[in-house]
Amino acid sequence: MMPSETTPLIPSSAPRRNMYWTLGCIYGATAVGFGAFGAHGLKKVVTDPAKLASFATAAHYQLIHSVALLVATRAAPENKLAAGLFTAGMTMFSGSIYALIVDPARFRFLGPVTPLGGLCLIGGWAALAF
Repeated sequence: MMPSETTPLIPSSAPRRNMYWTLGCIYGATAVGFGAFGAHGLKKVVTDPAKLASFATAAHYQLIHSVALLVATRAAPENKLAAGLFTAGMTMFSGSIYALIVDPARFRFLGPVTPLGGLCLIGGWAALAF
């Protein structure tokens, strides 16, 4: 059945009203921004290729999990555990890497947060399965 011209393209129950949908969009946009900064602006401050690669990995993981959060929000809107774990994981994993690369002396205490964020990302995938 074809939709009529009066049928909205986005139904009123669209995920845009969900907090996790909004966060997924914001995290996706900032991942692109951080990735661009890492590829262009950060090279003026950080010369270590391993640190630049870590920054790129953080942006990559943030972008992938932003999409995962958007899909989870749409495919399993009742699964707040998976959405919460993806959000916490992106914040802790990518956020701690960004901070540690930009100012390692100031944010040294965030070192242990990175693997916890990684565990949250893994937990998000596992929670999404159930």
